[in-house]
Amino acid sequence: MPHDPITDAVLDLIARQDPDVAGLIRKEGQRQATTIELIASENHVSPAVMHAMGTCLTNKYAEGYPGARYYGGCVFHDQVEDIARERAKKLFGCRFANVQPHSGAQANMAAMMALMEPGDTFASLVLKDGGHLSHGMKINFSGRFFRPVHYPLHYPPGHPEHERIDYDAVKALCREQRPKVLMCGYSAYPRVIDFKRFREAADQCGAVLVADIAHIAGLVAAGVHPSPFPHAHVVTTTTHKTLRGPRGGLILTDDEDLAKKIDKALFPGTQGGPLMHVIGAKAVAFGEALRPEFKDYARQVVANARALAAALMTRRYRITSGGTDNHLMLVDLRGRDANLTGADAEQWLEAAGIVTNKNGIPDDPRPPRVTSGVRLGTAAVTTRGMREPQMERIAGWIDRVLAAGLQSPGERESTSRGVRGEVRDLCGQFSLP
Repeated sequence: MPHDPITDAVLDLIARQDPDVAGLIRKEGQRQATTIELIASENHVSPAVMHAMGTCLTNKYAEGYPGARYYGGCVFHDQVEDIARERAKKLFGCRFANVQPHSGAQANMAAMMALMEPGDTFASLVLKDGGHLSHGMKINFSGRFFRPVHYPLHYPPGHPEHERIDYDAVKALCREQRPKVLMCGYSAYPRVIDFKRFREAADQCGAVLVADIAHIAGLVAAGVHPSPFPHAHVVTTTTHKTLRGPRGGLILTDDEDLAKKIDKALFPGTQGGPLMHVIGAKAVAFGEALRPEFKDYARQVVANARALAAALMTRRYRITSGGTDNHLMLVDLRGRDANLTGADAEQWLEAAGIVTNKNGIPDDPRPPRVTSGVRLGTAAVTTRGMREPQMERIAGWIDRVLAAGLQSPGERESTSRGVRGEVRDLCGQFSLP
């Protein structure tokens, strides 16, 4: 793993207490350092963010909010949380921020609890078309305690906007179902979201517009993707992915009354004590994202995604919607070969040192455990400093591995070993932060 004196010292300390866990952490560090991370929801944090999570802030219970805690001894925790909140508000240009959600799903839960009563109707995109499990999956809290209705992802086949959001259909669903909440923001949608048109759909039925920007938060913060403000009433997000912070959640709004409801819905409504060591790391990450160089990073993330998508299309892979406007793309493997599956591609590519995840494509005939596609993202490779030429090389490796996978097991293993060595060499040129 990358040489970092603080990390080395921490791991040596852990090893003296627990060599088993320390050994696994070292192995994971080595895995990350020597592989190409293309999972769209993952990134590499800076040493400052990583080490902020390993501080004495973890020792303290701080139930409540700054200035109104249920435990004593929170004076410095109040200041840390205030810094995180102020930086989040500045970053996204809004009036109120709650930095306590443990995750994006917890942020969505608190927002829903603040805005709806059990059994109320909300509208969203179904998971299989690029939504999220907390947007109404039946086995999730969102589908168990509320009534989800789903708008279609896209225009019909043959339409020039096929596989893009059909905003007219969103409006039609809202007129028919009159949901209390309209959700937008997705886990596998490669195009720009028109928040203004979503607000128009929400206004016609009196719904509250919630934008879950977990995937594009970093791009929004950098001005590379349009902001959901002033159109969305509430914005939820994770703090990792393109925002490049610790794993956690965040809720934003411009409405003071909604902010008060959200604060109560999160604590004591759905969470107890906040994870103050993670909030400290969020503050550090938000500070990094406020620097000018973060805008350069976000622009390169998008440039790399477009370059990777273009390079794959020249090799006969189909990119849903014909390309990407953000950090991710859905690759329909059947364009290259009808026998390719997402499950096989994920396994074969990982053996070659390229980490991806299988993903359904719109109207996928295959089940979720198999899929006809993979989801690729460029946030992590861009953090390492890779640019367009490296995206061309990565596309070539992907094609070599998948083409060999369709041959014999021997050919697959031989090609994977060869590509694995080339991947290690490239990673050696572009180290982790």
